[in-house]
Amino acid sequence: MEGKRIKVAITHGDINGIGYEVILKIFEDDRLCELCTPILYGSTRVASFWRTQLTLEQVSWHKISSPEEAREGVLNILDCTSGHETVKIGEETAEAGQSAFIALERAVADIRSGLCDVLVTAPINKAVMPQDVFPFKGHTEYLQAVGAKNAGESLMVLASGDCRIALATTHIPVKQVSSALSKELILTKLRLLEAGLQQDFGITKPRIAVLALNPHAGDKGLMGQEEMMVIRPAIDEAFASGIITFGPYPGDGFWGSGRVDSFDGILAMYHDQGLAPFKALYMSQGVNVTLGLQFVRTSPDHGTGYDIAGKGIADPTSMREAIYYALDIYRARRRYDEATRNPLRRHYHNRSRDDEKIDTTSSEEY
Repeated sequence: MEGKRIKVAITHGDINGIGYEVILKIFEDDRLCELCTPILYGSTRVASFWRTQLTLEQVSWHKISSPEEAREGVLNILDCTSGHETVKIGEETAEAGQSAFIALERAVADIRSGLCDVLVTAPINKAVMPQDVFPFKGHTEYLQAVGAKNAGESLMVLASGDCRIALATTHIPVKQVSSALSKELILTKLRLLEAGLQQDFGITKPRIAVLALNPHAGDKGLMGQEEMMVIRPAIDEAFASGIITFGPYPGDGFWGSGRVDSFDGILAMYHDQGLAPFKALYMSQGVNVTLGLQFVRTSPDHGTGYDIAGKGIADPTSMREAIYYALDIYRARRRYDEATRNPLRRHYHNRSRDDEKIDTTSSEEY
């Protein structure tokens, strides 16, 4: 298992942003190909455009039409889009959205068919994705719909080193956060977080911190009831079920107190509560991980970067870390499955009618 060359499906994302730049910069150094077999789902035509635009002529690749054709030791590009896309650097175009969706859909299909092992997604622009086939607010919601272990359940986690911040709610307006929160939702997210920390990060019994929704954790109801009515009951029930959970902690004080290093995972109530401080600390090396899927999925923690597209200044560190995380999580998940698999199967002896007349002991063999 450990010696298996992992096939990494990388989707090209929005062709007008920095996706191709960070991907091609990573594979300027071919040592990454010694760790895995990378397959970029996209367009060799678009890749050639960006290679010339960014003067990355030393980057080479092997063109394929299916994962079975992938070669080891080289970047493989699986041509799966129209092949006629026009790159418009830094612009929002429907064509770029359509191309991003086609690559994503094909990569997910190949992973679910067992042709690739893990998924790493370059950034997309949700506003230009084709709404008739992608009525979602982001990668996380799409992948939850098509690949969740349990229907409707996934968890967005931003990770760097020992800091792992998860979100109870993701891409919704701030005014909707309070009504979206419930004890059941928070319990589901805590269970997903604990399971992910155990299975994907190798932490046997993780300690989890939960952030409050309101300033000063509601200040005993003076600034909101959610802590007393929703969040605290969820924490108590989670703790009673064996999940080591603490809180709710006021968001500002928590990040400023040094408590981050005391926990294996943190659950924030909404997007910017968790991601604003995380990106302030780890922007260049942070990784987005989706827990609760049937397969491993990671991505860089930045967006399409239209404002710097084509200038050659995009930092590839987060994308590189996303690939490393995907490989590490894949191996950790395999180790967990092996360690927790029951090696002793029950065998049942089928008795005939004559046997039933005989006084026997249990028919179970262990």
